[in-house]
Amino acid sequence: MNHKDLFTISELSRELDISTRTIRYYEEIGLILPQRSGKGTRYYDRGDRARLKLILRGKRLGFSLHEIKEMITLFDEDRTGRKQLQRTLQYGEEKIRELDAWIDELSRLREEIQDFKARFEEKLASLEAGEDANKSKK
Repeated sequence: MNHKDLFTISELSRELDISTRTIRYYEEIGLILPQRSGKGTRYYDRGDRARLKLILRGKRLGFSLHEIKEMITLFDEDRTGRKQLQRTLQYGEEKIRELDAWIDELSRLREEIQDFKARFEEKLASLEAGEDANKSKK
């Protein structure tokens, strides 16, 4: 393998803007499997780099590491990608349902805050009107 096709942990850390500890953790849980030199130095190939990018995209989309690992592992088991796509679609549908529920909850919370705000504004206007009335009596 050409040295250009290998990356150190520091290179990947800089490129992907993640800590070396995060990369080591992904190795610990089996998401990536870097090569080792005779002295134990980790070297990552393009496949590891691609996996890291998939992991980061999955995290950004809200998937758990367990879900991401399952989706990645399914491709290793079935190179057609069919099982991976089926499972990814299932997880995606679940994530959309979760997001819809979250959006509904946030909308209800927004309405509640707007109601409180309107009542507080009315109360403040009433208090200020009472103060103005007291000042004009003096």
